[in-house]
Amino acid sequence: MEQDTTTLFGPKVPDADHGFSMAAAPRRFGTGGQSLARRDGLAKVTGGARYAADTPLAAGLYGVVVAAGIARGRVAALNVAAALAHPGVVEVLTPQNRPALAQHPDEKRHPFNFRLEALQDDTIRYAGQAIAMVLAESLEAATEGARLLAPRYVSEPPRIGFEGSAPWHPGMVGFFAPPAQEIGNVAKGLADADVVTQTTIETPAQFHNAMEPHAIAAEWIEQEGRARLLLNTPNQGPVMTAALIAGYLGIAAEDVILRTPFIGGGFGSKLMVYGALLLTALAARSQGRPVKTVLTRAQMYGPVGHRAGTRQALKLGVGKDGRLTALSHEVQALTSSFEDFVEPAGRASQHLYAVPNLAMSHTGLRGDIGTPLAMRAPGEASGSAALEVAMDVAADAVGLDPLEFRLRNYAEVDPSTGHPFSSKALRECYAQGAAAFGWAGRPLAARSMRDARGRLLGWGMGTAQYMCTMYRGEARVTLHGEGTALAEVAGVDMGQGAWTILAQTAAEGLAISPDNVVLRSGSSVLPDGAVAGGSGHTATAGTALSQAGKAVVQQLTELALSDPKSPLFGAGNSGVLAVDGRLLRADNPTVGEAYTDIMARAGLAELAGTGVGERDAAHAGAYAMFSHGAVFAEVAIDPDIGQILVTRMVGAFAAGRILNPRMVRSQLEGGMIWGLSFALHEEAVFDPVSGKVLNDDLAGYHIPVHADIPAIETITVEEVDPYVNALGVKGVGEVGITGSVGAIANAIRHATGYTPTKFPIRIEDLAL
Repeated sequence: MEQDTTTLFGPKVPDADHGFSMAAAPRRFGTGGQSLARRDGLAKVTGGARYAADTPLAAGLYGVVVAAGIARGRVAALNVAAALAHPGVVEVLTPQNRPALAQHPDEKRHPFNFRLEALQDDTIRYAGQAIAMVLAESLEAATEGARLLAPRYVSEPPRIGFEGSAPWHPGMVGFFAPPAQEIGNVAKGLADADVVTQTTIETPAQFHNAMEPHAIAAEWIEQEGRARLLLNTPNQGPVMTAALIAGYLGIAAEDVILRTPFIGGGFGSKLMVYGALLLTALAARSQGRPVKTVLTRAQMYGPVGHRAGTRQALKLGVGKDGRLTALSHEVQALTSSFEDFVEPAGRASQHLYAVPNLAMSHTGLRGDIGTPLAMRAPGEASGSAALEVAMDVAADAVGLDPLEFRLRNYAEVDPSTGHPFSSKALRECYAQGAAAFGWAGRPLAARSMRDARGRLLGWGMGTAQYMCTMYRGEARVTLHGEGTALAEVAGVDMGQGAWTILAQTAAEGLAISPDNVVLRSGSSVLPDGAVAGGSGHTATAGTALSQAGKAVVQQLTELALSDPKSPLFGAGNSGVLAVDGRLLRADNPTVGEAYTDIMARAGLAELAGTGVGERDAAHAGAYAMFSHGAVFAEVAIDPDIGQILVTRMVGAFAAGRILNPRMVRSQLEGGMIWGLSFALHEEAVFDPVSGKVLNDDLAGYHIPVHADIPAIETITVEEVDPYVNALGVKGVGEVGITGSVGAIANAIRHATGYTPTKFPIRIEDLAL
């Protein structure tokens, strides 16, 4: 197996307007906001990108995971002899012979770890769980050996769905969210209201379905007198995951080298350690040979997380003035029988609208399913879908336009904490989005608009909001004597353009052209850029790279100011500026010199600097930090057959400083498309008898295709945030979903008069 541990990108960046040439026009560097094309784009569209499943195996084995065909019970028998008799099959791992682990798979020692299945016993806890692993000389032999195992089960009736699952009250939901909160007195607020509305919404289980399935290529190598594990696998947190794997295997964290050069989509599913990953590492160690395992599409439904199904009950109290007096948001969320993750859907109501009496609560419903985990905009995607429909129901009840109703309940401070927002340009999002959409003059009454073809038209809107996550990340930047730089961070690009933007932030810190920055990323041996999740990767890794670049500039400044041969000698009181690879006197910018000259006189071939990206603790405790937006949607519905078509969408978003408008637009559009998918397409269907997901492929699990996607316009609203982080950037990867589901649902409600009670919204639900 290849032992390269990093991926290099740069220095030449394909330009969208000039083919693959460098941009001809001069550019101003160090200011951000450049719409640079993706550094990895050419490799991906020409087939040059190498994913984990493409890893060549020299004298290696192929692993195939055998998945349980029932949801509850135990494995009574496996025909291991038949599988081993097949030519090419080398070994069959079962609970009886699986190599020992230093940490039991049921233990939970880290917030980003979860209990997983690694053949610890013969118990089956959900359909799709790993019950064995076949190792063979070829993929075909491993697949046939897996079939020959012919498992027999002792089964029990599965607990599936809201009625079949056992309730419990969690101590924590999602990632570090409280299970319940009450501010004020909701019962009194509802009693004092002139109008009380009740809305109950169900959202289904949804699965990540990234284009690239999970894949692992594992090899143990002798290095420096000890065994080290080399892993090629797509992962959203290489350093964190390497340490977690090391704990299971009983080795030092630095002895796991996790390489993740390309990821074909992650959305949260590639954030965690999972059973097949551990089993592949164990198999490679026990066999003394490299092993590669690739999950099938069906095996993506269960072992690697999903978005939980929810049932949400919302009560809104409203006064005659159109202002909320109370909001209650009660969530029931499905989860597994053996893990504690509960979808934090109630979080959507905690921070968005001004309401003096606010309560949210969560109840987990334990069933025989794989553990739900983070999936793009966890909590807020499902929670905002229900909240935004409930807001339109309340707006109609008091005779207000949905936009006017939201403006009357605009939160100037965070209603759950009382903290001011670090920045909030949501009013501007409402105004610019509504103007671009043409919202003015929208009739209040449902079924009052038709197009030239006689279709019912509906206009809906939804507010978008997502938290500004930031972790602690580290990075290193090295400036070379000829003027180029190497930026190093264990960052991850799942397709969002992170490697391009991270190179930009490093260049900004150094005040040089991004064309002169090479980015090394995608490996656990590099400085830990933290996880790519929660829309916090650019803020964290980008800030670390920017600070590392500034550390190099500081060293250059000290060299120049102390060198009598430098034109900057003695300029300490006046200060210097870093511009386009040069240091200039602040009081006379015509006086300065290039970085290369400073380094040459000092006899330095390179200068290195390190940086840390983390939020100022004082700011984190004093301000509420969110990205915001407003999404407007139009639907056209055939009144005879009920066919629903989203015809256009407009989204206006405020997300702090925009480093690369092209990448940001792509992320926002992607989020809005996912919102459309949530509203009209996605649903995992469980068989109540076997507990299996019936539509565990991309034929039965519906996602939108090109013909389903309307004209989409995204607007980025100017917003300056001095508190969120040193770069002033906010996340954009997930906020686009949160307003879009509700906007489409509310457009359907406006077109038909039908209030959605479950997603996805189907033709048969409309009752036209």
